[in-house]
Amino acid sequence: MTEQDLASAPAAAAERVLEEIGRARAAVSTVIFGQEEAVEQALVTLLAGGHGLLVGVPGLAKTKLVETLGRVLGLDERRVQFTPDLLPADILGSEVLEETADKKRVFRFVKGPIFAQLLMADEINRASPRTQSALLQAMQEYHVSVAGERHDLPRPFHVLATQNPLEQEGTYPLPEAQLDRFLLQIDVDYPDRASERRILLETTGDRVIEARKTLSAQELIAAQRLVRQLPVGDKVVDAILDLVRAARPGEGDPEIAPHVAWGPGPRAAQSLMLATRARALLAGRLSPSLDDVAALAAPALRHRMALTFAARAQGKTIAGLVEKLVARIG
Repeated sequence: MTEQDLASAPAAAAERVLEEIGRARAAVSTVIFGQEEAVEQALVTLLAGGHGLLVGVPGLAKTKLVETLGRVLGLDERRVQFTPDLLPADILGSEVLEETADKKRVFRFVKGPIFAQLLMADEINRASPRTQSALLQAMQEYHVSVAGERHDLPRPFHVLATQNPLEQEGTYPLPEAQLDRFLLQIDVDYPDRASERRILLETTGDRVIEARKTLSAQELIAAQRLVRQLPVGDKVVDAILDLVRAARPGEGDPEIAPHVAWGPGPRAAQSLMLATRARALLAGRLSPSLDDVAALAAPALRHRMALTFAARAQGKTIAGLVEKLVARIG
């Protein structure tokens, strides 16, 4: 399927996309066990054309999830392990001086690992703020500038970054403005007992299970375009607006706003709108519902809010505040 299909036969193209997305989700489930919610939110992030921040302790298959998504969706995938000594040039690339056959010296740009369709930024909070900002600027602008020259990134381009939720020495927490550039924060939790038993049985033998490719990069781009074409009802739009605006200090919900130091901006509403459309498509529907808003409210808002000191002292949590807001959707 190509982008032209959507313009010429939208109904047929939509049905085809639904089938392809269903196969992709099934393919991921053959490798990743017990992380259905994280898998769904990662697929929603890619279908919506955004970037995701995966938060979880080590050993929960975050790296395996990104590798599997790259294989299933037919994307050129690369991984960078972030460390405190990592420099922007190690990610973006740099110019090297070369001597040509006729003895002339010229600069040649050597592309860094960011020139991939799916980049895994492993433990992004371990890199220095300078390196973090270089990556996140590229995420927003879809190009890098080296020595005054612009170099466009491949399309589609997605970053799935991982972060350890535990406070550790040698980490640099992402600033609020940079966190806002992630479409969703995907919390990766421990698997249940049945899933962990399956992990033990299927990953410690001599047979390696690999997911098969079900889509191509161009088919993913077509699906992303379809996501933006899905109609959204007024009730869903109003629910998104009510949810985001109620989470802001000052003008928000009187029971929530006093506990919030800073809240979600318009980008949060944009992210939630795209994410609900993508979740609907992932579920085989061509229009989002209030259930989609409720399911994605926490991933879209939790990294875009902060509690006041008094709220933290009272034991309040972002998750608890968002849960109260979601309970009023309807």
